[in-house]
Amino acid sequence: MTSDEPQVRTAASPRSLIHHRDFRYLWGGDALGQLGAQLTGFVLPIFAVSHLHATEWQMGALNAAETAAFLLLSLPAGAWVDRMRKRRVLVAADLARAVILSVVVAAALTGHASMGLLIGAAVVISTFSLFFDVAHQSYVPGLVGLDHVVEGNSKLQATQSVAMIAGPAIGGVALRVLSAPLVMVATVGTYLASAFAMARIGHREDLPDPASRRPLRTEIAEGLRFVSSEPLLRRILACTSLSNLGGAIGNAVVVIFALRTLDVGTATYGVVLSASAAGGLLGAVLADRAARWVGPARIIPASAVFTGLSYAITPAAAIVAATGATTGAGAALVPVVLVIGGFVFNLAVVVYNVAQVSFRQRLCPPALLGRMNASARFIVWGPIPIGGLLGGWIGTVWGVTPALWIGAAVMTLGALPVLLSPLSRMTELPVPAHD
Repeated sequence: MTSDEPQVRTAASPRSLIHHRDFRYLWGGDALGQLGAQLTGFVLPIFAVSHLHATEWQMGALNAAETAAFLLLSLPAGAWVDRMRKRRVLVAADLARAVILSVVVAAALTGHASMGLLIGAAVVISTFSLFFDVAHQSYVPGLVGLDHVVEGNSKLQATQSVAMIAGPAIGGVALRVLSAPLVMVATVGTYLASAFAMARIGHREDLPDPASRRPLRTEIAEGLRFVSSEPLLRRILACTSLSNLGGAIGNAVVVIFALRTLDVGTATYGVVLSASAAGGLLGAVLADRAARWVGPARIIPASAVFTGLSYAITPAAAIVAATGATTGAGAALVPVVLVIGGFVFNLAVVVYNVAQVSFRQRLCPPALLGRMNASARFIVWGPIPIGGLLGGWIGTVWGVTPALWIGAAVMTLGALPVLLSPLSRMTELPVPAHD
C-alpha cells in the first residue's frame, strides 16, 4: 500500500482505529517503548542520586543530555526523515536505543558506571529518540487518515499515560528486591519488542524521487518558513517552548527535591509518580471530549494555564513539610500534595498536547510533515537542555526548592502567548488551506 495524497484523506477509514491493523501494531510498539522509557526514566535518576551521589549540577547535565539532540539535530532530522521510510526509522531507532542501554547496564553490573557514562549514553539515546519522535508524529496522519488524527493521538497519549503509571510503580516495587541495573534490563527487552511490532506494520510509503531532492538547507528552510508563516502556530510553539523551559528547570532537580529535601523514600516516590500519571490517562480519555466542550481552539489556552499553575503545587510540598514537622503530619501530607500537583499537571499537559499536536498535523501539508515536526521540535524542545543546565545551576547556587518555584513561574508565564491570542475567542480552529 502506498501513501499517496488520496490515501492520507481516505474516506473509507475504519469506524475506530481499534479495527486498523497497522495502527494496532504502531500502538502496541509504542506502548512497549513508552513503558521501557518510563521505567528507565524512573530508575536512571534514582541510580544517579542514590548510587553515584550525583550533585545538582550533574543532574542538570543529565537532564540536558536527555534532550540535547533536539537542540542540535532537530532541523536536519526532519529533512532526513522526509527522505526515508518512516517505519524503518522507527525500527532502527528502537534497536539502537536497546544497544546503547545494554552498554549502560553492562557497565553498572560490573561496577564501571559513572555520571560521565550516563550523560554520554543519554546524548546518544536522545539522538535516536529524536528520529523516532519525528518519524512517529509524521507517520500517524498518513497511516490513519486525517479524519482519525485526533483519535490516534488520543490513543497514543493514553498509552503514554498508562506507561507513566506502570513504569514508576513497577520500578518502585522492583527496586525493593532488584538492583537498578537489573531493572533496566527490562527496558532493553521493551525496545526490542517495540522494534518487532513496528516491523510488522504493513503500510508502505512511496519515497520522493531522489532526482527531485533539493539541497538540505533549502528543505530545512522550507519547514521553518511554514512554521513561521502561521500566526496561530507561532503562538502555540512559543507557549510550548516556554512551558518546556520552565519544566526542564524544575525537572533537573525534582528527584533530589523528593529524595533529599522531602526525604520521600524510593518506593513512595514511585507510587507518587504512578498516581500522578493517572491524571495524564484521564486527560487522554477526556481530550477529545474536552475539545468539544470547551472548543478545539479555546482548549489550547485553557489547558496551558492549568499546566503552569498546577506545576507550582510541587514546590509547595516543601511548605507543607515544614509546617507539618511540628504536628507530625508532614510526612503523611507531603506525598498527597505531590500526587495532587502531579495529577492535575499531567491531565492538563496531555489535553494541551493532544489539541496542539492535532492542530499542527491538520494544518501542515503531508509532504512537509517531517520538516514541520522537526522545526516544531527544534523550537519547543530546544529550550529543554538549556533549562536543564539552568536548573542545575540554580539548584547549586540558590537551592533545589527555588529552582522548582522559578520553573513554575516560567511555565505559567508561558501560557500568555496563547491566552492573549485569538485562540481564546475562537470556537473552531481554521480549516487548513490544503484540505
